[in-house]
Amino acid sequence: MSFKMIAAIAAMAMAAAACQQIPENMTVAQFCAQPDKANTDVCKINVEIDGQKRALASTDMSLARAREIADNALARANNAQSTADAALAAATDAKSAVATQAAFNCTTKTVQRSKTGSCGEGYKVQSCVQTRFTYSAGAPSILREINDEGCRFNDKVLEMQIRCCTTGPAPVVTDVAAPVTPQPTAPTTPAQSS
Repeated sequence: MSFKMIAAIAAMAMAAAACQQIPENMTVAQFCAQPDKANTDVCKINVEIDGQKRALASTDMSLARAREIADNALARANNAQSTADAALAAATDAKSAVATQAAFNCTTKTVQRSKTGSCGEGYKVQSCVQTRFTYSAGAPSILREINDEGCRFNDKVLEMQIRCCTTGPAPVVTDVAAPVTPQPTAPTTPAQSS
């Protein structure tokens, strides 16, 4: 900003301050009795004195003290408004977070006897865990890789569960995204022939 612009703003601020000067010896009742001042904010304020609600204009309070009270009340009202605005913004954010969470669709896919697992079209892998193993295979297998497309174990596992999630509406289930049906894992014993 230029010096002229700053000087103009300062001059306007001083002129506005001069208009706001309040006579020290005038009471609110005297000030509000003037026809051109009757609709000012200081004349419209009500106060409670000794449990009685009265118009500030009907008191013998000095105008300077009344202006101080009015400015304090305005500051408190502005603070209350800003607090209410902040609360409204927080509530709006919380509401949109709930709406976003509601649009978060997840499914669990079970894969048996495989080394790798993946989600269907439109889903992303959130977790991958081996849920069943046999001691004859040694122990649980080591998860080697997990990314948005799938997961990979070190060895073939008996069963794994893959948590797949997407935002927005759930994608249409196709043959590719259809869950794998579990197969029996107990070994079958051959029937004895007689």
